[in-house]
Amino acid sequence: MQKITPFLWFDDQAEEAARFYTMLFPKSKILNVTHYSEEAAEKSGRPPGSILTVEFELEGQRFVALNGGPHFKFTEAVSFVVNCKTQAEVDKFWKKLSAGGKESQCGWLKDRYGLSWQIVPTMLGEWLSDKDAAKARRVLVALLQMKKLDINVLKQAARPPRNRPSKTPKRLRRQFAMEPI
Repeated sequence: MQKITPFLWFDDQAEEAARFYTMLFPKSKILNVTHYSEEAAEKSGRPPGSILTVEFELEGQRFVALNGGPHFKFTEAVSFVVNCKTQAEVDKFWKKLSAGGKESQCGWLKDRYGLSWQIVPTMLGEWLSDKDAAKARRVLVALLQMKKLDINVLKQAARPPRNRPSKTPKRLRRQFAMEPI
């Protein structure tokens, strides 16, 4: 059993959401479904026998979805990152998860249930934390201009700029470690 399990509060779409997520991600399955007992239904106002929780697994990560009613909503303060190796993978998850939801900046989106996701290329963290600060800056600038991330554009930004004539004298570029612009 994993030590920490994300517990997701839905109004009454826990099973629908779990089925959607398990169909979208490979190596995923529904593990267990519990139902409201007479006593729990009475206290919660939910119908007896209706689904209380759905335990499911996405790519080896366990989650629990709860039908808890309309009291709480998801916010962008919590999101799940989907690391993608290819642009085709970025495109697939972006299209499926944003359908009926809302696209946002920098690879973020909200799905039809209001849950926030970040659809990112696996190499993004490496580029953004590169020892070469200019490279990291170029990638960040490119990233900030996108909704759905484009791996080719980010790769291009990660490459050193072509040697273009600079208007800054060479001695000053060396002195201030400036790159040609």
